[in-house]
Amino acid sequence: MPSPFPGMDPYLEAHWRDIHAGLVIYACDALQCVLPSSLRARVEESVLLETPQGMGDHPLFPDVRVVEYTSKRNLEGPRSSAVAVAEPMIVDTEHEPVVEPFIEIIDRESGNRVVTVVEFLSPANKSPGRNRKQYQRKQREIYSSSANLVEIDLNRYSIHTLAFPLAHVKRRGRAGYMTCVRRVAMHDKAEVYPMFLWNRLPVVKVPLRPGDADVPLDLQALVDQCYRNGAYEGTLDYSVDPDPPLLGAERDWADEHLHELGLRPRKKPTRNKSKSQSR
Repeated sequence: MPSPFPGMDPYLEAHWRDIHAGLVIYACDALQCVLPSSLRARVEESVLLETPQGMGDHPLFPDVRVVEYTSKRNLEGPRSSAVAVAEPMIVDTEHEPVVEPFIEIIDRESGNRVVTVVEFLSPANKSPGRNRKQYQRKQREIYSSSANLVEIDLNRYSIHTLAFPLAHVKRRGRAGYMTCVRRVAMHDKAEVYPMFLWNRLPVVKVPLRPGDADVPLDLQALVDQCYRNGAYEGTLDYSVDPDPPLLGAERDWADEHLHELGLRPRKKPTRNKSKSQSR
């Protein structure tokens, strides 16, 4: 059975690490099937090292992983009878690295030049502090390059971080989920897709090189695949509010929608004490 929501399922946000990994892999596979023969989609990782306060955070983009192997000579043990005392390495265990996968579309005919970057925003990108500042610096670096940027925000944690001012979107167009496309050819403008809870997620147009046609990325198909392959059917409790809770019209719509599907009991009306006491 599919998710009970026609669009994004807000209850999947509580399992964001699993959902995020699936979205990136499935999106990369989907793009690979529709790209021109000279372009390739690749999953890359941005590693943010959270260092002690005052030292700053630095993103690392690992291209080659170097592993140091113990030599055969060392495995044979010491030749003398004296036993040397090994000196340990001192490592910091307090700060864990934050790894954020994303997609790069590269051009094989121009030395693997990056054509388009596709990001699925995470709470780490949106939470106030160093991580968000680091992501915003990455946004600026992409703007100043010859690459397009596609940002897909399917989690409602924290604050607006997409590459356009939220104030420029009319209030009725502000949805809990949004997608932003910044094209090299339209440097001072952004294409924004509001994604409301009651609508199917859109098929987004992903820009490539000048002269290339856009390629489609079906966001609804990606979320459905995450739900199906992650075996979330029967594991999500729709009788309670999701985390984070829904607000306003989306909250009211979800409550009625889940009630109609038999997944949530209707809330009992609050009894007015003043009227009952006056009788």
